[in-house]
Amino acid sequence: MDYIIEKAGWRDFLDLYRLEKVVFEQDAWPWFDLLVVLTFPGFVRLKAVANGHMIGFVAGELRRGDGAGWIVTLGVLPEYRRRGVGHALLRQCENQLNSKRIRLCVRKSNLPALKLYQREGYVVYTTWVNYYHGGEDALVLEKILPS
Repeated sequence: MDYIIEKAGWRDFLDLYRLEKVVFEQDAWPWFDLLVVLTFPGFVRLKAVANGHMIGFVAGELRRGDGAGWIVTLGVLPEYRRRGVGHALLRQCENQLNSKRIRLCVRKSNLPALKLYQREGYVVYTTWVNYYHGGEDALVLEKILPS
């Protein structure tokens, strides 16, 4: 499968809105949060595109308060999963965040995502109780990157 990864911007709002609804269902971000992540300074925002359509998206930001880069969202349309798209988006976002520590959170029950993150060197840092819709906990994962 051929796809490219490129910067995303405000013009990608509708595609990202649709992707969020499909990928995250009840946990999809509201439109205002999507607009923020696509327009506010300081965010890394990348999209995977195949045949002119957004098939995946990742956003990250450097949070000086805790000295870590955060992957704030990463999603790939179901029909494009297990093809390396999520891995490629994650790696490029990590590189662009330029931080020694990267964190992200994931639903405790999202085993495919957990496997991806563990393969990439992420370990459980802490748990946020009742974080997701329906009361499910979030695992906060952390990766220490080589200097």
